[in-house]
Amino acid sequence: MTNPPKTLPITESFAHYLTEERHFSPYTARCYGADLRQFIEFLVDESGAEVDRNDEELAFKARSSGSKGEVAGTIDRPTLTSTICDADAELIRSFLGFLGEQNYSPATMARKIATLRSFYKWGNRNEYTTANPMTLIRTPRQSKRLPKAITTDQVERLLSAPNEHDVLGRRDRAMLETLYSTGIRVSELVGLNCEDLDFENEAMHVRGKGQKERIVPLGSHALSAIQRYTDLLGSDTKFAPLLAEKANASDPCPLFLNKHGNRLSSRSVRRKLDKYLRSVGLDPSISPHTLRHSFATHLLENGADLRSVQELLGHQSLSTTQVYTHLSTKRVEESYKQAHPRAEAG
Repeated sequence: MTNPPKTLPITESFAHYLTEERHFSPYTARCYGADLRQFIEFLVDESGAEVDRNDEELAFKARSSGSKGEVAGTIDRPTLTSTICDADAELIRSFLGFLGEQNYSPATMARKIATLRSFYKWGNRNEYTTANPMTLIRTPRQSKRLPKAITTDQVERLLSAPNEHDVLGRRDRAMLETLYSTGIRVSELVGLNCEDLDFENEAMHVRGKGQKERIVPLGSHALSAIQRYTDLLGSDTKFAPLLAEKANASDPCPLFLNKHGNRLSSRSVRRKLDKYLRSVGLDPSISPHTLRHSFATHLLENGADLRSVQELLGHQSLSTTQVYTHLSTKRVEESYKQAHPRAEAG
């Protein structure tokens, strides 16, 4: 048996659909690709078949053109592409049983099922597959995990951690203030450009998931932190020439720069956050997404309506935002039990 290729023409076409039509983030598209590769490897192990790239291309062309019989006649053995396309619910359940032996978390299992569900829905719609076996597969129920949020006092400790005596310290303060002030995702943060800021209207233009765009308000503390950062950035002997160069280029100028003058990465934001968490003695499991959760939770606790929070977070569905109401309700219950003289039995 030969090792299966990392991709097949049909999976390459599906990957293009995810990024170009569904506008999946590169990270999510990679996860879906990895899930499909695992499925392909399982099929190869089960069948013991050898995979020939030329045969797979012919098989996919046949599926694409609708002339399955004509092209399939030039191939003297079953192809992996045909095995994938003609898979039934029993084969899918065998794969899920194999996954169940790997001790994956419920969330990972749910994502792998979602990958196959998306793949076969796409394949069936384009008539690559004879049927959609995933219509007979149920996704296991997952226990709802409440998003983690930190207190306002903990937020204040974190925000005061960066040393603002230099450009990078001011950048870090501005980043943290922006994350908490707006609730944007870290991927949205590092994607910000200088022209996305609207100081006059105290707002910011954000490009979110699926290339959806929205305008979010910026609090005074975040605006001030960004202003202090950009002021020093423009006068710094190292960064000022880089900014001038970027201003003359056709590409947009990133707002948050690394020490080399390039756009900061999501991973770098995480490393900086870890550094400040250690310096002020906060839980090291706190992530940039925790600030997003805290933003939503604190808004709801202070009377914001759910629809407004949904718009600010860039959630497509209100049900996604509703999980935060459970968190704030839980805190209200805890406060009630602690404060009311007859809340607990003596």
